[in-house]
Amino acid sequence: HDAAIKSGALWQVLFFIGLLELPFLLKLANGTVDGTGDIGFDPLGLKNDPETFARRQVTEVKNGRLAMIAFGGLLHQQLLTKTGTLAQLSNFQPI
Repeated sequence: HDAAIKSGALWQVLFFIGLLELPFLLKLANGTVDGTGDIGFDPLGLKNDPETFARRQVTEVKNGRLAMIAFGGLLHQQLLTKTGTLAQLSNFQPI
């Protein structure tokens, strides 16, 4: 990590990520951001069918919610047992 900072490699990463954010920043400057995070990148044409696209949007939101619930369960397990997840898995005993 320290060597990457001294050599300037992290500045290259920051610059590249900034380039990826440029379309969003242009939409933000124009006032056309609608809150969905859509920057117009759709190389597979997944938004061609509005009904399928709406279903996929709902599926993605549900997937995100389930991931948040799972992470909350993981965090609570660690807080209650005072043991990390990997340590618990290394001592796993099947029933």
